[in-house]
Parts: sequence; C-alpha cells; structure tokens
Amino acid sequence: MLAMFMGAIEATIVSTAMPAIVGELGGFSLYSWVFSSYLLMNAVTVLIYGKLADLFGRKPVLLFGLTVFMIGTILCGFAESMEMLIVYRLIQGVGAGAVMPIATTIVGDIYSTEERAKIQGYLSSVWGISAVLGPAIGGFLVEYVSWHYVFWVNIPLGILSMAGLWFFLHEQVVKKKHKIDYLGAILITIGISSLMYILVEGGHRWNWVSLPSILLFSVSAAAIALFVVQERRAAEPMMPFSIWKEKSIFIANTVSLTTGVMLIGISSFLPAFVQGVMEQSPIVAGFALTAMSIGWPIAATVSGRLALAKGYRFTSLIGGVCLVAGGALFAMMTPTAGPIWAAAGSFVTGVGMGLTSTAFILLIQGTVSWQQRGIATASNMFMRNLGNTIGAALLGGILNSRFMSYLEENGTSGEDSPTLETANLLLDPNERTSLPAEVKVLLQDGLTVSLHTVYLGVLLFAIISIVLIFFLPKKRPS
Repeated sequence: MLAMFMGAIEATIVSTAMPAIVGELGGFSLYSWVFSSYLLMNAVTVLIYGKLADLFGRKPVLLFGLTVFMIGTILCGFAESMEMLIVYRLIQGVGAGAVMPIATTIVGDIYSTEERAKIQGYLSSVWGISAVLGPAIGGFLVEYVSWHYVFWVNIPLGILSMAGLWFFLHEQVVKKKHKIDYLGAILITIGISSLMYILVEGGHRWNWVSLPSILLFSVSAAAIALFVVQERRAAEPMMPFSIWKEKSIFIANTVSLTTGVMLIGISSFLPAFVQGVMEQSPIVAGFALTAMSIGWPIAATVSGRLALAKGYRFTSLIGGVCLVAGGALFAMMTPTAGPIWAAAGSFVTGVGMGLTSTAFILLIQGTVSWQQRGIATASNMFMRNLGNTIGAALLGGILNSRFMSYLEENGTSGEDSPTLETANLLLDPNERTSLPAEVKVLLQDGLTVSLHTVYLGVLLFAIISIVLIFFLPKKRPS
C-alpha cells in the first residue's frame, strides 16, 4: 500500500505544482510532455515487469522498480529546465511500471480468494486518499516551501516500502535457468512506444495523415506483428497468448480498455467545463473530479465482498450499470446544472470503475496460476493505460474538431474572430471577465456543444462496456 500510494500520489501532487514549475523553468509548449513521458514509459514497461516478476519473483523486480522510480524522483527535484524534467520523468515512468501491477500481484500471492477480495479494496482506497491529499500537499509545498519538494516528499515513502518488502516479504521462487525473451521485450517496447507517441502527439504536433504519423504507425504495426511471431516461437514468451484465450480474461481486459477511454475523457475535460462554462473556481472543479476518487474506493471495498457472494459477472454488471448512469449524467449536463451535477456524474462513474476494476483483478488472479499471475495482472493494467492514451487522442480530437466547426459556423470571418486558442481565456477568471460579451457567449456555447459531443462519446464507451460484460462467464470465486 505504501508503494502504491507513492505511485498514486505522484500524478495529483505534480499536477498541482505544474504552474509553479512552468513559471520557474519556462517551456510551456512542453507542458503536456511532463505527464506524457511518465505515462508513456509506465505503459511500455508494465508488461515487461509483469513477466519478469513471474520468472524471478515479485520481490527483486518490485525493489528494482522502486529504486529506479526514486532515482528519477530525486533527479526531477534537481531539474533546471523543462527538457531535463521530461527526461527525469521518463526515468520515473520506467520505475513506476513495476509498482502498480506487482503490488497488486503480491496481494494475489499472499492471500486466499476470500481475503484477497477485502485487501484489494484496501489497495483501491489508496487512490481515493491520494486524490484528496495530493493536491493539498502539493499546494502547501509550492506555496510555503518549493516545488522541488513535491518530488522529494516521496523519498521517505519509497524507503519505508522498500524496507518493508526487504524484511517481511518471503517468497518461494523455484531456482532454474530461464530463457529470457529479450527480442520480445525489445519488439513490444518499440511497438507500444511508437503507438503511444503518435497517439499523444497526433493532431497536435503533426496531422494524423502526415509522413511522421504514417511512419510511426507503420513502425508500430510492424513491431507488434513481429512480436506476435516471436511470442509464438519463444520458449518463455514475454506475453503468453494462452491467457488471452481465456474468455473471462479477454473480456475483462477489453472492458478495461473501454473504461480507460471513459476515465481520461472525464478527468481531462470535466474541469474545463466546470471552470470555462459554469464559471466556477479551480477548487470547485477539483471537487467535482475528486468525487470520482471517493466513489471508486468505496465501491472497490464493496466489490470484493459482492463478488464472493454473487459472482464476478453480477458484480461487474452492477458496475456497468453505474458506468452507463454516470455517462448519461455527463451527456445530459448543461451549463446551468451546476457543479453538484458534475460531481454526481463523477461519483457514480467512480462507483462503476471501483466495482468493475476490482472484480476484474480478482477474476484474473483467480483464473491463472502463480507462474502467470504477474503478466496477467499487468496485462489488465496495460489495457487501461492504453485506453487512457487512445481516449486522450480520440476524445481530444473530437473536442477540437467540433469546437472549430462550431466557431466557423457561428463566429465572424474577420481576423479577430475567436479561434480554438481563444478558449484558453475562458479558464482564467480575469481574462474571462475582460472578454466582450458576445465573444464570451460564443466561446462558452462552442465549448458546451463540443464537450457534449465528448460526453456522448463517453456514454457510448460505457454502453460498449456493459454489453461486453454480459458475455462474461457465470462463475464464482473458488
């Protein structure tokens, strides 16, 4: 839980400090890459760590990941430019890829099925606590100390978690000579990193239909195709496709992809609606989003017990209903609905996420043996990471194109007519009040229409999720 808390609080605490970091280091154009670099390496390495944990045991792999994470964390605090910070965040991400899947896998190892259901709820509560504490600690450190300590505050947590693992986690790993699938690891790294890079940068740095985009898509497709060929002939494959042949794992992972799209759609764009359209403060926008992190751990705690009593499919279906209900609340949200409506949508969606994600982890860990539990758990988390990245690109593209078409249809054709970039002014209270009334109304209406389209997309992915859940086998924990 300490290790997971360290990884979970990283996102929220850094988000709070980013304005101060940019103010000192400059490089606003690289703002998004401070987050993207971390998420990119996290997503790329998670499958590799999952497999290594199955080969060599959880303890050495998690200790290695925590060490790399802490090295990156220390370096981030010493960054003197935005470029340096991005490189150090890459290092952080390499370490972070080990933390979440292996911590979750260890719980699957050391507890029985009945105990596991309760403990997974405790692990999920870490996310709720970090969502509340992260912004508060980050804001305090930035205001009264320095943004450097936003990174360094994690060091004591890392040392404590490593000490606990070193002294108290005892594994019985069979010692034998392994044939590590180095080629598979290299191919999956190239394939996924190329795909993630184009999904992050496509539509921003270059057009989707352009030479760099086509090249990166081609490299990704070729590397993934070669990876599939390699895995079929490797003695100890990096990704054993046998686990994907299990119907329950295939559906659980596919739903994790669709819910990952939903998750990024809400967390990325809800604050823009609350601040820009409802004209609420950043604190109120943060509250509306934090409601999801309150609903998630509560539901995760219930999910484990419900899965034991009623089965994985029943629990997941209840979660699917909540996802659809949350998506519907967002799709029906209007500028006059107020932040309470936004918070209600977040909370209900969080409940759906908590019920489904915990049920899926329990289902997956109960389906495979110890030798495949690490990679099976990692594959589920990878699919959610992939969903986040796809969602950011897909829904971000929908938002931009719908906004631009609205401005073209309803704006003036002069040189001073509002553009997509002018929407930034809506998020600054001082700038917003200085806008001409007709421009402000045009921008808010455009943002409302475009975000409504985004949330219709979120609702669509919620419906896809519940349809897929219907195909889960009817089996209970054994």
